Amino acid sequence: MAESGFPLPPEAYCPLCVDTLRDPVTIPCGDTYCLECIKIYWDQFDHMGVYSCPQCRATFTPRPVLRRNLPDVNYEPRHQHPQLTPFPDLNRESFCDFCVGRRSKAVKSCLMCLAYYCETHVKPHYESSTFKRHKLVDETGHLDRKICPQHEKGLELFCRSDQMCICVLCTVREHRSHNITSAEEERVEKQKVLVVTQSEVQHIIQERMKELQELKHNVDVLKSAAQRAQAESDKTFHEMLQAVERWKAEIHQMITANMQAAMSQAEGYVDRLEQEILELQRRDAELRQILETEDNIHFLQNFPTLRVPPEAMVPKVLINPQFSFGEMSKTATEMKEHLDDICKKELSKISKTVSETPVYILLPRNGDKRLKVPSRVDFQEPKTRTDFLRYSCKMSFDPNTIYKELVLSDGNQRVTRKKTVQFYPDHPERFDGFSQVLCKEPLTGFRFYWEAEWSGEFSIGVAYKSISRKGKNSHSLLGYNDKSWSLLCSDSGYSAWHNKTDQDLPGALRATRIGVYLDYAGNTVAFYSVSETMELIHRFKAQFSEPLYAGFGVGSSVTLCQMKTHRL
Repeated sequence: MAESGFPLPPEAYCPLCVDTLRDPVTIPCGDTYCLECIKIYWDQFDHMGVYSCPQCRATFTPRPVLRRNLPDVNYEPRHQHPQLTPFPDLNRESFCDFCVGRRSKAVKSCLMCLAYYCETHVKPHYESSTFKRHKLVDETGHLDRKICPQHEKGLELFCRSDQMCICVLCTVREHRSHNITSAEEERVEKQKVLVVTQSEVQHIIQERMKELQELKHNVDVLKSAAQRAQAESDKTFHEMLQAVERWKAEIHQMITANMQAAMSQAEGYVDRLEQEILELQRRDAELRQILETEDNIHFLQNFPTLRVPPEAMVPKVLINPQFSFGEMSKTATEMKEHLDDICKKELSKISKTVSETPVYILLPRNGDKRLKVPSRVDFQEPKTRTDFLRYSCKMSFDPNTIYKELVLSDGNQRVTRKKTVQFYPDHPERFDGFSQVLCKEPLTGFRFYWEAEWSGEFSIGVAYKSISRKGKNSHSLLGYNDKSWSLLCSDSGYSAWHNKTDQDLPGALRATRIGVYLDYAGNTVAFYSVSETMELIHRFKAQFSEPLYAGFGVGSSVTLCQMKTHRL
């Protein structure tokens, strides 16, 4: 990907070496390759006389003349891919057997001399008639593999009966009367197969490169969406903070307004009480004066006026106990708690949704042309049987894993225990300690659903291919190790097993048909009783690290149910 974040244009790549174009040439169909890459590719078809484009499969006769493209002044070199590492066993560096002192790198080996030669020491093989019958081959570091280990002669022939390279002496005894041909003739036949394989590989490379560009683009889109969501959430929370500030201001204003109103009323009461006190103090002074006078006539004349008690000017003022500024602060606290509850509830809900919704869905490459990209509904947890059937997959029992007392029938869709030993050939994947069998189909990356009907006690589950098959111990029993998960079904009920830990499942609906739903990407495997409705029996949560295989422990018989496939 370029530093700007946009994918580099596909024309910057050579589809054959998947690297930067070197000496680019454009062939008649319009596709562009490195000069050397397309030359080597077409050299393989010289014997056929028909040449094709590795990408669009256009054919040309005769071989097109290759000319370097004119340089593009606007072309900028792309970011270099890491150099491809060749297969270590395909070529191995060897050194000349005839160099003295520091040995030079070998370029040829002789099948007659059984020796390696550098450019200098190989010359006599070209110049002298003595070596005319010697067979020189390009050096790949595996001279020992070109010699017959039994007769120590060069391998020149090919036995089609045994599909192996042989020497001339091998035809006398070991491969007598076999279908023998020369190595050259056999190479021509097998080269045709490899050319087809190579074309398929190159086609896959093109598909993967297209997927790579789409994935990088989608990652950029995902990143932009995340940044946009972050910006929008920041904006929302900023607006929430502004709203909280407004609510804070309103509460503050309400408290201030009530305080000011209370103070204003209190000031009026204070003024009236102060005025009343002054009036009472004046009356008290008059009473003190009349009481202290010695003039009896003056006393008696004012007595009627002064004897009347004063009337209250201001009612008694008390703070209403039902009014409290604490109620306002309590309201603010309740608003905060409500906001916290709402935020926690919504965050928990979205967090659960996000954590249980995988960002990527891995689709099986099964060659089905009808395969489509899943829609939003495909990512939702199935609820009805119709939903589960969207993920139904065809299963078949694997004869190589079947226990010696089990018999397959109905096209490997039914297995029955006979209690008598069946004469199956030895196989490293066969269970020899327990009455168990696995299915052939590996399950990985996506969602799968299958159903089975049973009679007699049985177990149903999933297991890694690496589960032990030998011996009567927990390592090879479904559910009793860390490589398998199983549901044990019997007349007394169900129990779930994993890594020797069991869990009884009382109350689960009894059914003779069990459905298994595997969400590999979601790290869950669930078991359902299937009748008119689907009832969950048990769900395992796990971190799957290998492809899984459906597994069964058979007490009497188990039949894989045929369902109408609704797979994506």
